[in-house]
Amino acid sequence: MTAIVVIAKECLPGKVKTRLHPPLSLEQAAQLAAASLADTLAVAGALPATRHILAFDGVTPPPEASDWEILPQTSGGLDERLAAIFDHLDEPTLLLGMDTPQINAAALAPVFTGWGDETDAWFGPADDGGFWALALKNPTGALLRGIPMSRADTGAHQLQRLDEAGLTVGLLPSLTDIDTITDAHTVASSAPHTRFARAFAGVTASALLRNAELPTVNGARS
Repeated sequence: MTAIVVIAKECLPGKVKTRLHPPLSLEQAAQLAAASLADTLAVAGALPATRHILAFDGVTPPPEASDWEILPQTSGGLDERLAAIFDHLDEPTLLLGMDTPQINAAALAPVFTGWGDETDAWFGPADDGGFWALALKNPTGALLRGIPMSRADTGAHQLQRLDEAGLTVGLLPSLTDIDTITDAHTVASSAPHTRFARAFAGVTASALLRNAELPTVNGARS
């Protein structure tokens, strides 16, 4: 059995997705972050986990997490905060970020069907060199503490740490994290059914974005 933890910040203007500003306003960036988190919670909440936990940095959790356990994030760098989550749990644990609203149950199915005796960890690489998911059969923060975060080689360092610990790692699909407006366009285009895609369509229809340089689809502004 496996616990799911989604790590997230409260989606307040100026606190989330600030690299989308400009061309987005800080309010619009927060709207997209909230939609991305809602999509993530919806998919994770439907998976057959033993526990659903939101590792939360903020005051008011999103309504989509009303039935979830809330675990306040610790202080420190991202590696310390991730490590503290895995130290807190003593059962197989899947950690997800909030920046890949295109995730679906099929992408995460191996974590719930493929542990077996031969798999110690599952790793979901991100296109920017980081990772969007990490699952550990025997969670321990030592496997993350000290990993340089938010860099193009973060994923490589994390995989190396798992390998040095002697773990057998299964790979999940590579996904695009939403950091830039180009990323947002890519994700919205690939998953048009999501709340994120609908929110992105709304902000792109605004006067602010109509006057901005945006990624194009087939030569036309999105």
